[in-house]
Amino acid sequence: MGNRSDQRAGLLYGFAAYGLWGILPLYWHLLEATDPGEVLAHRMVWSLPTAVVLLAVMRRWSWIRPLLRQPRKLGLVALAAAAISLNWGLFIWSVSVGRVLESSLGYFINPLVSIAFGVLLLRERLRPAQWIAVGIGAVAVAVLSIGYGQVPWLSITLALCFATYGLIKKRILMDGVDSFSAETAVQFLPAFGFLIYLGTRGEGSFTTGGTLHALLLVFSGLVTAVPLIFFGSAAVRLPLSTIGLLQYVAPALMFVLGLFAFHEEMPPERWAGFLLVWAALCLLTWDALRTRGRAREQLRRAGREAAERESAAEAPAGGSAEVPAGTSAPGGTGAPNAKP
Repeated sequence: MGNRSDQRAGLLYGFAAYGLWGILPLYWHLLEATDPGEVLAHRMVWSLPTAVVLLAVMRRWSWIRPLLRQPRKLGLVALAAAAISLNWGLFIWSVSVGRVLESSLGYFINPLVSIAFGVLLLRERLRPAQWIAVGIGAVAVAVLSIGYGQVPWLSITLALCFATYGLIKKRILMDGVDSFSAETAVQFLPAFGFLIYLGTRGEGSFTTGGTLHALLLVFSGLVTAVPLIFFGSAAVRLPLSTIGLLQYVAPALMFVLGLFAFHEEMPPERWAGFLLVWAALCLLTWDALRTRGRAREQLRRAGREAAERESAAEAPAGGSAEVPAGTSAPGGTGAPNAKP
């Protein structure tokens, strides 16, 4: 029962995380006049006070000392912070230069990158449908490369960063608030130092852009914290296959925003590339659902067989007047019992 409730909670957290990430370009669009590096630094700096407030409200300080005594886990936290920092920076930059559709493509191909990680890093064996999906994804990248005149490096880098982040989060096994707080603690000093550097050069916009601008920068911490905490909470409650299905929500919303809100161009070759990626994702989804259904059926069958074996094992002990096997009843014909 607890497992089911955990999965339900994980699904809610997952939908919330990816839904918020999907509409996040609207927020960064409000700051498009600000240098993306400065926006990224503010996002990191203001995330830490947000995390501290959350920890204080929830009274969750007990995890800090054990974490500090685990150098390997601290190293993984630092790697996760680096991966998500690069992801944030590229995403903010893509919104400022009108490349939201390219960003959405990165998150669409993220499941294919995760599969590649499974093969290369975890020695996983792919099913035929997964191989076909990866092949279609490779063709899509080739089509888009021809259309763009270059490899879609932004999409690929975003996918690599986030797939790496998800892999590390799965190994850290920390809850959402805890892991977010640890990562922002790692990010804080470099980001704060960069903002001081901008201030000494007179290039910072926090005090010169007006009250609304300053508030948008301050609340970038909260905007960052909420979906990341939801994602961290989902990651420890759901299998990677389920997270892989949920993550289509964010790029789908980004695609709609890029097309209809930001009016980015979609030439025929870009449509062709996106359609190929969507075909690969449909194949992956079908294969994952079919495999999950088969696994559940096998579990049910195994459960029924175990129950039947247990029932058969208990049957002889249930009767007291049974004639032992291989003997005849008094006055009978002496026919042996056919059961072994």
